[in-house]
Amino acid sequence: MTLNLEGKIALVTGASRGIGYFTALELAKAGAHVIACARTVGGLEDLDDAIKAVGGSATLVPFDLADMTAIDALGASIFERWGKLDILVANAGVLGVISPIGHIEAKTFEKVMNINVTATWRLIRSVDPLLSRSDAGRAVILSSAAAHRCRPFWGPYSASKAAVEALARTWAGESQSTPLRITSVDPGATRTAMRAQAVPGEDPETLPHPSEVAKAILPLVGPDVTETGKLFIVRENKLVDYRLPE
Repeated sequence: MTLNLEGKIALVTGASRGIGYFTALELAKAGAHVIACARTVGGLEDLDDAIKAVGGSATLVPFDLADMTAIDALGASIFERWGKLDILVANAGVLGVISPIGHIEAKTFEKVMNINVTATWRLIRSVDPLLSRSDAGRAVILSSAAAHRCRPFWGPYSASKAAVEALARTWAGESQSTPLRITSVDPGATRTAMRAQAVPGEDPETLPHPSEVAKAILPLVGPDVTETGKLFIVRENKLVDYRLPE
């Protein structure tokens, strides 16, 4: 069944390329009006052209997630214009460096935590009241298998994604009795610029295209979703529960 998101307002961060770009495009194809956020104006303009080409509509919001005041203002602006938010896709993030923990510069570690964790919390805080005004609020928080595997040399990114999942699970528990449903997503290795930065010797053609990941994410924002506080593993196409260490 084709998902119908007519009349829905969707916010996507990191929408100028990769998974964010194609998720925004899929949301627009389904009928949602997309609020597309990213630093790169050119990428947002390309997205806007692609959305218009499929008959959709978008509002472009170019800003850096390091600007916490701008995140706070975003929620207020959405409220003034639409009075609610139906869908959040918190996709934006940075890798940092692949390096031994003891070799990582403080400014690099702090940037990863600031963009991936603090900005995500600030975004949640900014839009939570708006999602609560929707009759079927949906939030998708992009995570990574790095949150659980904790591979050597991936320290900052792994720690940040583990923290992001903790935020999402806590938020889901707090909103359990409301219509809001929250899902973390592990997209798996995907043909993105971040993946190329992390594993430069890898053949990108062996990896799924971000448009494939976007199509897998789309059902998670549908009004019929009942699960919350779980992790969706794209490669396995399934929701999984969290559990305590054994």
